[in-house]
Amino acid sequence: MDTALTAVSVLFIAISWAPLLPSSHWLVRVWEFPRLQIAAIISLLIAGHIFNLTYYAQMDSLALVIVAGLSISLIYQVIWIIPYTPFYKREVKRVESSGHNLSVLSSNVYMPNNDFRKLIEHVRNKQPDFLVTLESNEKWQEGISEIESEYPHRKFCPLENLYGMHLYSKIPFEEVSLRFLIEDDVPSIKLKINLHGQDVTLYFLHPKPPSPTENTYAKPRDIELTVVGKEISKIEGPIIVAGDLNDVAWSPTTRKFKKLSGLLDPREGRGFFNTFHAKYPLVKWPLDHVFHSEHFALVNIEKLEGIGSDHYPLYTELALINEKD
Repeated sequence: MDTALTAVSVLFIAISWAPLLPSSHWLVRVWEFPRLQIAAIISLLIAGHIFNLTYYAQMDSLALVIVAGLSISLIYQVIWIIPYTPFYKREVKRVESSGHNLSVLSSNVYMPNNDFRKLIEHVRNKQPDFLVTLESNEKWQEGISEIESEYPHRKFCPLENLYGMHLYSKIPFEEVSLRFLIEDDVPSIKLKINLHGQDVTLYFLHPKPPSPTENTYAKPRDIELTVVGKEISKIEGPIIVAGDLNDVAWSPTTRKFKKLSGLLDPREGRGFFNTFHAKYPLVKWPLDHVFHSEHFALVNIEKLEGIGSDHYPLYTELALINEKD
C-alpha cells in the first residue's frame, strides 16, 4: 500500500475527529471551520484507495481499516455541513414582503483596506435599514462619512485593534448600548427600535476567533455567544443578531447559541453563503451570520461582491410576519 496515501489518510481521519477533544485551543478548534474542504479531500483519498484496489487488484487489511475510517469520517463531516445545502429542509420560509421589512448589511471591512467606495456603492444600491461595519477605525469612519446624511442614527466605536464597530441606522433608536461583554477591547452593540408599533431588539457581534494571532483559546468567543444566547432567551418579541461571529454556522458553539436563543438561521436549506476568505478560492467558510426570531420570514439573503476586504459583505432582508409576542 502506498505509504504517502496511508499517512495522509491517517492525518485526515485524525483532524476530522480532533474537535471532539476537550480543549478550546485553536489547534483543536480550527478543524471545525474547513469541514467542506476536509470532506472533499477525504473523498479524493477514498478514490485513491479504490484506484489502488482496482489497479493492483489487492487491498490489505490495514488499507481496509483506513478506508473504513475515511468513510466514517466523510459521513461525519457531511452530517455537520448538510444543513447548509439545498438537500436540507429550510428552517425559514421565504416571502415577497410583509410591508414591515428590516434589512441589514453587515461588512467586515478589513481595517488596512482603503476601498471605501465599493462599500458605499453597496449601501447606495441596497439601501439597508442598518449598516454595521466591523474592523472599522477612524479612517473608515471618515472614508464612508458621506452616507451619514442617509443614516441619521448612529453608534460608533472606532478602534485600531481590528475590533472597531460602526452602526448606521435609518430607524431611530429606542435604546442603544455599546457593550464589552467578555473582553475589554471587543465591543458589541445592543439596541431596540420600534417597527410599526412593535419593539424589535438587535444585536451586533464580533468576538475574537481562536487563532495563533488572536486568542489562543476559543473560550472567550464561546462564552460571549453563550451569554448573548441566554440573554436573548429571556427577551420577548422580534430579535435579530448579525455580525462576524468568527465561528462557522455548523460548529457546536453556534449550534449551542441557536439552541439557547431559540433563533433561526435563514441559510439552512439554502446554501453556505461563505463570506470568508474573499481572496483565496479554496479557503472559504461562513463566518458572517444573521439569526432571527420566529417573528420574521426571509425576503432575501445575499453575499455581495468583495470590497477589498478578506470578507464579503452579507445583505439580509427580513419581513416581520408575526407581530405578537
